[in-house]
Amino acid sequence: MTVHFIGAGPGAADLITVRGRDLIAACPVCLYAGSLVAPEILSWCPDGARIVDTAPLDLDAIMAEIGRAHAAGRDVARLHSGDLSVWSALAEQTRRLDALGIPYTVTPGVPSFAAAAALLRRELTVPGLTQSVVLTRTSGRASPMPEREQLSAFAATGATLALHLSIHVVAQACADLTPFYGADCPAAVVFRATWPDERMLTGTLATLPARVRAEKIERTALILVGPALDPADFRESALYAPDYDRRFRPRGAVGAPDEATS
Repeated sequence: MTVHFIGAGPGAADLITVRGRDLIAACPVCLYAGSLVAPEILSWCPDGARIVDTAPLDLDAIMAEIGRAHAAGRDVARLHSGDLSVWSALAEQTRRLDALGIPYTVTPGVPSFAAAAALLRRELTVPGLTQSVVLTRTSGRASPMPEREQLSAFAATGATLALHLSIHVVAQACADLTPFYGADCPAAVVFRATWPDERMLTGTLATLPARVRAEKIERTALILVGPALDPADFRESALYAPDYDRRFRPRGAVGAPDEATS
């Protein structure tokens, strides 16, 4: 028996990995994260599968479900939205599984910040503007932020910021970031990226809070901030420059061997 933790992606069912879909189809038990997982994904569960919405359950109840499956020798598909590497509660679940000697695997998923960038049709790292992306959040009821992980510290780098779980304090966040990026810095809010009701708001640190209030966006949204969101003028990278010597395209070669046609 194995518990398969699966990143179900940001919303759209077809953004789950092939591996994730196949694991769901093979597991007689599926534990999924309520409204954050597209209902279509559950249709891949095998006939007769036990399907449990974990939204109303605490950790003890979730582990009890896994314990019953373990005792019966039934594999479990444990679905979380987005990707499991950030804000998924994976660590606390696997710690208990390790203590119980229950095996598990982890299958990655498309993270929400990547889905938001795709909706905006933007690269978050642009030559000469920024080469880093900071994934962070603000303090909330479930978990406070460590003292050393403040927005001001991240903003001082000038990196593209992806603020999760922070839409309820968008006005304060924009105010805190303005001294570092400037009031005219591009900013965006993406609500439920890849879901049928997805929305995106674009503007600046000065204008975005008012737009969010007008649209009444209060949850399930990501805030993106940084010059890469509106890269009007930037230099091209050396990657595809004709005089850039690289292993697969030696200087002077006409076209890269891996791009050549036969």
